[in-house]
Amino acid sequence: MTSRSLLRENSGLLELIQRFLDPVLVAASGVALFAIQFGNLDFPRNYVFVLIGGFLLCFAVFPFFNIYRPYRGASLWAETQTLASAWMVVCTGLVMALFVTKTSTDFSRLWIGQWAMAGFLSLVVFRMVLRGGLRLLRRHGFNLRFIAIAGAGNLGRDVARRLAASPWTGLKVVGFYDDDPRLQRQMFEGAQVRGGLHRIPNDVADLGIDQVWIALPLHHDKQVRSLVGHLSRLPVQVTFVPDIYGVQLLNHSIGEVAGFPVIHLMESPLAGVKGMVKVVEDKLLAILILLTALPLMLLIAIGVKLGSPGPVFFGQVRGGLHGERIWVWKFRTMKYHAESSGQVTQALPGDSRVTVFGAFLRRTSLDELPQFFNVLRGDMSIVGPRPHAVEHDEFYQRQIDAYMLRHHVKPGITGWAQVNGWRGETGEIEKMEMRVKHDLYYINNWSLWFDLRIIFMTIFVALLGKNAH
Repeated sequence: MTSRSLLRENSGLLELIQRFLDPVLVAASGVALFAIQFGNLDFPRNYVFVLIGGFLLCFAVFPFFNIYRPYRGASLWAETQTLASAWMVVCTGLVMALFVTKTSTDFSRLWIGQWAMAGFLSLVVFRMVLRGGLRLLRRHGFNLRFIAIAGAGNLGRDVARRLAASPWTGLKVVGFYDDDPRLQRQMFEGAQVRGGLHRIPNDVADLGIDQVWIALPLHHDKQVRSLVGHLSRLPVQVTFVPDIYGVQLLNHSIGEVAGFPVIHLMESPLAGVKGMVKVVEDKLLAILILLTALPLMLLIAIGVKLGSPGPVFFGQVRGGLHGERIWVWKFRTMKYHAESSGQVTQALPGDSRVTVFGAFLRRTSLDELPQFFNVLRGDMSIVGPRPHAVEHDEFYQRQIDAYMLRHHVKPGITGWAQVNGWRGETGEIEKMEMRVKHDLYYINNWSLWFDLRIIFMTIFVALLGKNAH
């Protein structure tokens, strides 16, 4: 066994160690905090049961989040986000168990809270140490993967460029292969075009190639099939890089349906366990916010009534999940009026329809508070693309190709577009395009921590009061 293949041969053992150490670290952090808080290790039986429960939940839940898949090409931040979602499910499960068994009052709330934070911190630190160790090994020539790229066109060069910019992955390109005679012997991104595709099988053994990445245009399907057929006889990993990066993608992933490998180009990121995490987040925060804001909402209702005659609330039909129509509620900020059927006029700066009190509500986003009832009802999320009037949806989907991709998730009270300044009136197509761009970024990069970041940013945006009228 060569030194550089040492970790590769034991990657399965490394995964087993991680699967065991994660629950151990969680339980150990609970034990350490108990000793610090109470000054002894004389555990009551109920504390022992909770520690065992946390151990077992970690052992059972974490694999469902694919925490132990290879993270060689992913950043620590991406791994931490996945870990945070899994840890939230574990903590929620423990808390629910305590409430169901009516034993929550038997435990120190301080210990429970500190354990939740320390347990997660220990998991993150463990991964930081592990990544640091692997990077150190890779800098000394261990744990590398040598890659041949089939295709020296724009796609293949882009693959090499991205890998060269991410040396921490330990993926090293040793050469390109392409049947185009004009490309032979040329250098791209520090690697040479070594010959045609037919040379790859021979070079696998000669150059110690671990992986072959096929980055050929889609119309080269015959060459792809022939190459895969030859490589299937060799102990080499084959990765296909589809030439789809000119297409607007939405949370794309690879899966299997009825035994066929498929590439999902457009799908919601909030399915399965992630969807459950999102629902729990929405319901808990909505209840907490409504209970806290109820006195303020009563004062706002009185202010709306005193500001101008008419109802306290304003309801409008807007586009929801999958384009379904939902009623969205706000505190009324305009003088009571009626518009022509099929017409929705957005508020403009200095709009005479907006009341004095309504202008304050719109500037601080307090008019949106009733939408937390939409969240409890399940029509909306706290964070997500802002819902637009149905008339606006019908107009903009004809103007912006990717517009309706926003509807793959529930609309939100606030969103990534809003905290980046794209809130309020969007009369120009360019403004709506920027809002859609930010919305799609949010969908493609969703995580629990991303949601919390947007919520905190929303508070500061509301205080500054920009772009709302």
